[in-house]
Amino acid sequence: MDRTPSKSINGAGRVLIAGTGSGCGKTTVTLALLCALKKRGVAVSSAKCGPDYIDPMFHRKIVGAPSTNLDPFFFDENTLRYLLAKASSRGDITVIEGVMGYYDGIGVSTGASTFELAEKTRTPVILTVNARGASLSVLAQIKGFLTFVPESFIRGVILNDCPEKIYSSLAPEIEKRLGIRALGYMPHIKGSEIGSRHLGLVTADEIGDLKTKLELLSDQAEKSLDLDGIAALAVSAPELGFIPPAIERHEPFRVAVAQDRAFCFYYGDSLELLEDMGAELIPFSPLSDERLPDGIHGLILGGGYPELYPEELSRNESMRLSIREALDRGLPCIAECGGFMYLTEHIAGSPMVGFIKGGARDTGKLSRFGYVTLTARQDNMLCGRGEHIPAHEFHRWDCDRTGGDFTAEKPDGRSWDCVFASETLYAGFPHFHFQANPRFAEGFCRACIKEKHRV
Repeated sequence: MDRTPSKSINGAGRVLIAGTGSGCGKTTVTLALLCALKKRGVAVSSAKCGPDYIDPMFHRKIVGAPSTNLDPFFFDENTLRYLLAKASSRGDITVIEGVMGYYDGIGVSTGASTFELAEKTRTPVILTVNARGASLSVLAQIKGFLTFVPESFIRGVILNDCPEKIYSSLAPEIEKRLGIRALGYMPHIKGSEIGSRHLGLVTADEIGDLKTKLELLSDQAEKSLDLDGIAALAVSAPELGFIPPAIERHEPFRVAVAQDRAFCFYYGDSLELLEDMGAELIPFSPLSDERLPDGIHGLILGGGYPELYPEELSRNESMRLSIREALDRGLPCIAECGGFMYLTEHIAGSPMVGFIKGGARDTGKLSRFGYVTLTARQDNMLCGRGEHIPAHEFHRWDCDRTGGDFTAEKPDGRSWDCVFASETLYAGFPHFHFQANPRFAEGFCRACIKEKHRV
């Protein structure tokens, strides 16, 4: 892709909230920090390491703008820096939430880990450590993370689930023995818990008292986090060079995007790339709207939780018929995961669109979980035969027929065929991000413009 002259990230700070492992409190600390900084009047932006959709929804509720996914498996170093620069342009400080344990990547490696993101973006890291039921052993754990690699980028520590009395004893020892900043603690806060389900946290829109929970976190962060120290660490981050992509602007076209409780898994920067290329995105609800928006030239059905609303989706017969008729006419469509399930004949027996034969069922366990690289087996709407894009699968439900127009290959070499693809369709379980290969976005744009002139 053609490039414009190099630019750099400057004028804004950034800090990465990492953790010793899943469940240590990264999300709690991140949300508390975002709330407290915003309450102080700081312009904050946010990002999430990895492909997760749900944590960024909580970020957005606080920040009021989309949260950026920074995934070292999806993106090369330049793209990571470019997307980070976009996020940083929306605020004075960007708070990045890590994924899993700091060094946990693909297999037994640091590939696609939070550490790899910190390394490629030169971002100072605050390590979140769960201190429940521990004392001096916390220091041994922190030391292990500091010395595991020659340069860890860890510059501070926050102790989660830690009483004030324990923290006041440990903080000076952390700074004296380990030479890094103790930047505060978060005790257990009754009433601030956020529930979870098989794909992680429940979504932000499902929590009726979310505002109350966030206020509890914000008030505690003001009391027990060193907000000034964290802000100073963030603005110490070095400038980064990157080369922004040259994006071709097409003639205007309209794309309907399903956005409601059932379909809510989208990457903001992926949709924004379509807008930069000329798309006008028209939100609609398969749950409550009667039919597709008028005058559209493309359709996107994202992932989400249609399996939680099968009866509501089924009862909306006019919408199901509207989508089926549009697809039968050849309307360009991308349907990922939950959107793909919606296009089948049924979800757990409840009738759906019926454009793809077979139905969807709950397997009771994660199916084909993790990162994959998709390779096209034939020319299609998004790309030519043999072209690639990184993607991921994360679902418990499966379909009777999953397609065979792409091959998905995991990093360990395992592979399988998947996805229904044609000149007007991508429908399958794998999620992808247009910024990982903008040629796929170009392909969708061309198909939509062709549809515009056909009608």
